[in-house]
Amino acid sequence: MIPVFYHPGYFAPIGDSHTMPMRKFALVAERLRSDPVAEFHEPAPVTMEQLLRVHTPEYVRAIETGEPRALAEEQKFPWSDKLFPAVRLTNGGLVAAAHMAQEKGVAAALASGFHHSHGDHGEGFCTFNGLIIALDDLFAAGLIKHGAVLDMDLHYGNGTASLAQARPHVTALSIYGNDYWQNKPYRDVDTIRHSDGENHFSATLPNGCGKELMLEILQANLPKLLSRGRPDIILYQAGADPYMEDPYSPLLLDHEALMERDLAVFRFCKAQGIPVAWVLAGGYTKDTSKVVQVHVNTFSACKAVYE
Repeated sequence: MIPVFYHPGYFAPIGDSHTMPMRKFALVAERLRSDPVAEFHEPAPVTMEQLLRVHTPEYVRAIETGEPRALAEEQKFPWSDKLFPAVRLTNGGLVAAAHMAQEKGVAAALASGFHHSHGDHGEGFCTFNGLIIALDDLFAAGLIKHGAVLDMDLHYGNGTASLAQARPHVTALSIYGNDYWQNKPYRDVDTIRHSDGENHFSATLPNGCGKELMLEILQANLPKLLSRGRPDIILYQAGADPYMEDPYSPLLLDHEALMERDLAVFRFCKAQGIPVAWVLAGGYTKDTSKVVQVHVNTFSACKAVYE
């Protein structure tokens, strides 16, 4: 069985015209419920203590109350009193999946919205950085000494990189096809290029990148996750927005290519004996069913490797 964390409360009303298809969480869950290997769990909301290890009180208060409104909406979601409960649950889902992966070797959270979030503000549909919240929670509990993030969303994980800098117990690797800077995506990875640090690394997928080149770049960079010692857990952000029909994507990656990506990641984690918790990310293709298929395929790849 593969533990899957999902809660109907992940959904927050942000308007039907919003770029982010919030309903995809429920659609993915609906597809997976018929799979006998998927073991569904409802997570508890992330606690204030867990949030405040990573985010400033002023920012958390803004998301909770809506004031100041500019800070509350900097993450590009319209504020409502339903936003804070929803993002506490999505972050709680990743925390729960990380803990379960420590026990079972693998777990999934059908939630997204993490890697652009900084300590004092959110960006790019990312309110709180559940990736760092989860690793900090495991570290504070003495369950890990070192954790890693593998980010394969289309966009560079700028918030995760900024938060990793002050956390020697974190290693972050972002493999991306759009850069992200000052709350804006840059389609051409040559336009803006971030510098790597001692514990945060990156690799770019050039415009027009297809399956073979993507897999070559992935295999060449996976060892960076081990460069500071073997991590006790890997959090894998499995983006749907590298898909070739995504309005943000300059890449030539179809459903098969993205499933091959997921298979490569899970095979690496299993071969290294490192527990992995994975989450959904990105995906803005107009036909939401194609976004859902990317995420369902990630589960299929996980099942192929771990079952």
